[in-house]
Amino acid sequence: MYKHILVPVSFEDDRNTAEALAVAQKLSDSDGRVTMLHVMEQVPSYVVNYIPEGFHEKAKAAIIQSLSDLAGDMENAKAIVVDGHSGRTILDWSEGNAAELIVIASHRPGMADYFLGSTAAQVVRHAKCSVHVVR
Repeated sequence: MYKHILVPVSFEDDRNTAEALAVAQKLSDSDGRVTMLHVMEQVPSYVVNYIPEGFHEKAKAAIIQSLSDLAGDMENAKAIVVDGHSGRTILDWSEGNAAELIVIASHRPGMADYFLGSTAAQVVRHAKCSVHVVR
C-alpha cells in the first residue's frame, strides 16, 4: 500500500476520474493521503489582454470546489491546482512532493496521440515512481 498517491485530474469528458480516485483509495494505506492535482495550462500571451481581471483566481477557486466535490467523503484527499504544462508539471510535482504512485485516467489513444503523445503516456514514460493508468 502507498502513503502518498497523486491523482492528476482532467475535466475532459473521456477521462474516468471517478475510477482513478476509487483505485487510489483502494491502494492507499490506512493513514495514506491522496492528492488530486489539476494543472491549469498557460494562457498564450496574445490572449491575456482579452481575459477579464480576476478570471484566473475565480477559475482556480471553482476548480478546487469541483475537485472537493469529486472527492466526496474521502477524508484523506486534498485538492491542489497549479499552473503549467500538464505532463511536465505532473512529473515535477510528483517528484517534488514525494508521491509514491500516480493514478492517472487516460482515454483511448487516437491517431494524434501516436504523433504527439498524450499526457498519460508522458507520465508513464518519465515518472520516477510507479504509475497506474485507468481507462
